[in-house]
Amino acid sequence: MPRRTPRNALDRLRTPRGIHGFLKSASICVLIAGLLSPLSPAWAADTTPGTKQDTAATAANDHCGGRCSDILPPGQNGNATLAEILLNQAFGTQPAHAEDQLGPYANLAAGHPSLTDDKINSFFNDASFGVPADQVASTTRPAGRTDVTIVRDKRTGVPHITGTTRYGTEFGAGYAAAQDRLWLMDLFRHVGRGQLTPFAGGAPANQGLEQQFWRTAPYTEAELQAQIDSAAARAGERGKLALADVDAYLAGINAYIDASDKGRYFPGEYVLTGHKDAITNAGTIEHFKPTDLVALASVIGALFGSGGGGEVDNALSLLAAQQKYGVREGTEVWESFRQRDDPEAVRTVRDGSFPYLPRPADPQGRALPDAGSVTAEPLLYDRTGGAAAGTADRAAARAALGSARRGMSNALVVSGAHTASGHPVAVFGPQTGYFAPQLLMLQEIQGPGISARGASFAGLSMYVELGRGQDYAWSATTSGQDIIDTYAVELCQDDYHYLYRGTCTPMEKIERKNSWKPTVADGTAAGSYTMRVWRTKYGPVEYRATVGGKKVAYTSLRSSFLHEADSIIGFQMLNDPDYVKGPGDFQRATEHINYTFNWFYANAEHTAYYNSGDNPVRADGVDPDFPVWARPEREWRDWDPAANTARYTPPSAHPRSTDQDYYVSWNNKVAANYSAASWGNGSVHRGDLLDDRVRALVAAGGVTRAALVRAMADAGLADLRAEDVLPKLLKVIDSVPVTDTAAKAAVDRLRAWLTAGGKRAETSAGSKKYAHADAIRTMDAWWPLLVRAQFAPGLGDDLYTAFTRNLSVDESPSAGHGATGAHAGSAFQYGWWSYVDKDVRAVLGEPVQGPLARTYCGGGDLGACRDALLATLKEAAAKTPAQVYPGDDTCAAGDQWCADAIVHRTLGGIKHGPISWQNRPTYQQVVEFTSHR
Repeated sequence: MPRRTPRNALDRLRTPRGIHGFLKSASICVLIAGLLSPLSPAWAADTTPGTKQDTAATAANDHCGGRCSDILPPGQNGNATLAEILLNQAFGTQPAHAEDQLGPYANLAAGHPSLTDDKINSFFNDASFGVPADQVASTTRPAGRTDVTIVRDKRTGVPHITGTTRYGTEFGAGYAAAQDRLWLMDLFRHVGRGQLTPFAGGAPANQGLEQQFWRTAPYTEAELQAQIDSAAARAGERGKLALADVDAYLAGINAYIDASDKGRYFPGEYVLTGHKDAITNAGTIEHFKPTDLVALASVIGALFGSGGGGEVDNALSLLAAQQKYGVREGTEVWESFRQRDDPEAVRTVRDGSFPYLPRPADPQGRALPDAGSVTAEPLLYDRTGGAAAGTADRAAARAALGSARRGMSNALVVSGAHTASGHPVAVFGPQTGYFAPQLLMLQEIQGPGISARGASFAGLSMYVELGRGQDYAWSATTSGQDIIDTYAVELCQDDYHYLYRGTCTPMEKIERKNSWKPTVADGTAAGSYTMRVWRTKYGPVEYRATVGGKKVAYTSLRSSFLHEADSIIGFQMLNDPDYVKGPGDFQRATEHINYTFNWFYANAEHTAYYNSGDNPVRADGVDPDFPVWARPEREWRDWDPAANTARYTPPSAHPRSTDQDYYVSWNNKVAANYSAASWGNGSVHRGDLLDDRVRALVAAGGVTRAALVRAMADAGLADLRAEDVLPKLLKVIDSVPVTDTAAKAAVDRLRAWLTAGGKRAETSAGSKKYAHADAIRTMDAWWPLLVRAQFAPGLGDDLYTAFTRNLSVDESPSAGHGATGAHAGSAFQYGWWSYVDKDVRAVLGEPVQGPLARTYCGGGDLGACRDALLATLKEAAAKTPAQVYPGDDTCAAGDQWCADAIVHRTLGGIKHGPISWQNRPTYQQVVEFTSHR
């Protein structure tokens, strides 16, 4: 195994050198003080013994009939004392409930083929309301309150919060959140403010996280507060209720901070980062305030709910295409690769048309850069005020959280007309990446106006955000429609003034001056830098260029900017049993969520879908795929720059549906004529893996929960390239018998793998070896080679490279690909699958709807295409495992299973072992309601 390189502020403790170095430098008194800290979960310190929960009320309101389940690895408990951290790093021991959901989650990969309904809870938690009396592990009355009780179950430690008053209920939700995720919540309120390094140390990944998110939401404290005030004011009585809920929730968090400080069972990371002294208990853990929640929300929104952007890269690839082929043909080539509305793309809503951002017949106001003029706006500055070289490991930052942005959230929902019970069945959940502790936490909340169980983002858990109510369940996937536009603002006077509606206007400079000291957990030296963002009325500056010789700044304007708190009302409605009584209520609730999500719903009789997001109405003729001039006639309609509000497309224009025979979503195309900002929604998409399986189940009828779980899990082990593209590649190769011995052996291996199902599955549970390992290795090596050989000769290197910036060639599980990074689980969302498929079918003379503008493989000649495929296949087959899987800080070179394996990236002091790869949501529900109110 190669020696690991520390990746984050706490990662030094994960190397033998780091552990021993820490133990030698720490005094024995520190260790004794830490070891005397409670070794039970943080909530155990507040337990009231002998109290049992009365489950009668919640059972009466539970219409799931024991058929609701969920799972969220690694475990509910995300807090650990100093002693628990040291024991984990030295001996691998785990705090209670820190990883007890990881094993069942991982085991589904091997266990799903024989799954039956009665075995579902071997791989999931029982998500019924309440806790049976014999399963109560602890009962807490936080801060001695008599109006709220937190009961935790023995199996998972999930908090079940029951309040007799609204204030008490939300107080309990805040208290339980702090019990389970205080350190993570603290970490992310600092990330959202661009102040992580002063808080947690200057390790490269900390710098990267800080920079990655603050650039997208560089708010002042006044702006954070203003977002709370404006969101509440616009929502009337529900806004007032939300403010009261936030106040109670924060009071609960702060009560736990005080109790854990007094009892000395606060998270041990506070000691390791120098905020608390293990001997004297000196130091403070700052109380939370309302603006902290907005800072947290800005990070979550940037990760999951902000579709759009990329207009500058689009412009550069269009210019490269026009330079290669001329303006007319180059534009046709570009549009064929863009696939704005590909007729062969799998869609979530299959009926109806929802026009959004169609390609204008006569684009107006484009501001394409002059060749070679584009430069990225620097973020970092040194002490003299000059632009500084990036000191942060941005690749580490993308690997740490980029997987969540490019998540693999999916949904499979089948109408009751096609199920065995006659009730709808749903298997759905969001992919939020794999972290320790997890970004999400489980909870049940029962109180006046609230009745729900499910997952919520830590620090934003005053409501359940994805889960189930009394007789309905809901979930979401990222939809990615375009709510971000790039404007070209013409500079005047100097580089920091621009023309705004005809007036030369100064840019606003927003800065964060951060410095850090070495901590016990951080092996880096002290350091400092300044982050600086220049803001305009049209958003922050991201690039500079010239357009027709004029100096411009390219800015990024998103509709959710300054509106990170607005979605709270939608979530409040989803938790309210008196509001959501059917599909229409569900859709009206999700209309209040301004982030770009696909929302799914199921109760005992109906299913439904709604696409949320504040979609700004563009000016006539504006093509949002490209930068546009910042002039009044090109602005969003009715745009108010001070509040960043505009006219938005009405709910009726958003894709929506009720009782479709089935719904599938895996970040694929939403509906006909509904344009997404992302590339790659073509003839082959990982959404096809779900659609093919669910369509077959629906055709056969009698769908059960187990059958739908099996379909999800089977798709989650499939190699998209093998299942949907390899058959066409083999058809080209088989046009003439293969005589080369090495090539034939490779072809035979691939064919045998395809015949067996094309899965990346272990030979047996826990073997850590793949069946058809050589074929999988060959495909991993072959795909990037064949794509280049197929397209680069015809496109030319410049245009080929430009297109790969728009859409990465490959996203296999083992690749350290783009923003997703290695060991992230998510795979096969982004890649050239559709391009290869359409082009090869064109070479074979087969019909293609929405073809590429040209035929590329072998210049369109079948024989030449076959030669290119065989040559690259031989080259790939000759590569050794160590060449294909070169190793990293987790895996030895050549270890194929490990290269794919999912690793929970550490955001605190506790680490977990890798698990076998599966392409699956992090949090997942399996639901089938048997009755309704």
